[in-house]
Amino acid sequence: MMQSKLVFSPVLPSQRQEQSLSRATQRCFRPQASFHSALLSSCLIYISSPHMNPDASLHTYSSSHYPSSTPFIRLFSCTQTQLIFRSHIEQIWQSLHRTFYRGGPILQSALSGIDIALWDLKARSLSLPLTSLLGGPVRSTLRVYAWIGGDRPSLSTLSTHASSRKSQGFTAVKMNATEDLGWLDSPSLLIESVERLKLVKKMGMDAGMDFHGRVHKPMAKQLATALEPHRPLFIEEPLLSENIEGIKALAQQTSIPIALGERLFSRWDVRPFLEAGCVDILQPDISHCGGISEMKRIAAMAETYDVALAPHCPLGPIALAACCAVDATVANFAIQEMGLGIHYNDGSQDLSSYIKNPEVWAVRDGYIDILKGPGLGIEVDEEMVRKLAKDAKAWISPTFEGPGGELREW
Repeated sequence: MMQSKLVFSPVLPSQRQEQSLSRATQRCFRPQASFHSALLSSCLIYISSPHMNPDASLHTYSSSHYPSSTPFIRLFSCTQTQLIFRSHIEQIWQSLHRTFYRGGPILQSALSGIDIALWDLKARSLSLPLTSLLGGPVRSTLRVYAWIGGDRPSLSTLSTHASSRKSQGFTAVKMNATEDLGWLDSPSLLIESVERLKLVKKMGMDAGMDFHGRVHKPMAKQLATALEPHRPLFIEEPLLSENIEGIKALAQQTSIPIALGERLFSRWDVRPFLEAGCVDILQPDISHCGGISEMKRIAAMAETYDVALAPHCPLGPIALAACCAVDATVANFAIQEMGLGIHYNDGSQDLSSYIKNPEVWAVRDGYIDILKGPGLGIEVDEEMVRKLAKDAKAWISPTFEGPGGELREW
């Protein structure tokens, strides 16, 4: 069995350097901002490995989204983890996870990127779609939704945004429920939230309302009550996930499905919410929660509580393709977030910018087809990645300030 050392580098290799890589070495590279804004400063992972044919070589890419990825790059560079390739993905996952200090956004994000890359590589080595290694698909299409409205949604521009999504084939969208709010703010600030939901519903589309953890308990109770008669698809992160008792109380107050999970990083983080009965739709982020391996386990655990899976993914093509592989193979999948045209990428690249087969993201009547190509089913455009990685700036999480300069939740 081939053994290799995992090494991280701060930049993408040149084509000449790439050709000189030993076929027995797996390498991970972090471009200065990786896949530009479309991947939100993800960590780009590049892994090469011998194919079954000794005269050929396979390589794969993955993304591990975390603003300012340097800490975990440094960590894994120091540990120089030994990997046994192709056959022991679970053993690799366990060996990287079971450190003395474990879990959390940094370590799990690093692990996610490695896990996604290994699954893609293994499937490609067998010339199979990844879904075949995950038990096979249980559906042929996946329902999807896209974003409208931006960070500070406005009723005046929402109709145009929603019409654009409808013309693209979407039947469901998501928008931020509010701008930033104080802990206790004027109830009048919630009126437009209701009007925006009514507008989208009148256009014949479903709409998720993302509270984004920016709405505190005194306002979240009022907003959920105001939205309920108009039947949003779900309300997302109605409170910050660390406030599980508040979320539980809100779940008992409203009939609207409650969605959350992007800030939960493993099945151990997810379990208290399932046990409390305060989540209806789980939204783990495959770039943070431990990758394909852990998302499959989270989905299976959620199914035992009759909770649906709707992965969080306002990211790039690698993360989305990985989500789609899981979505296609679990019984409780509900709907998939797509970053197509998301406001983070205004004036920049988009979901289709970094792959050679963007047709896989074609939306028809609210659905996309499952990906059927080898591995993740996408082909990374290496030249485009190199070009856009030059002089790219790292994405930094925005912040909001109140009228007195106090920080508010973004």
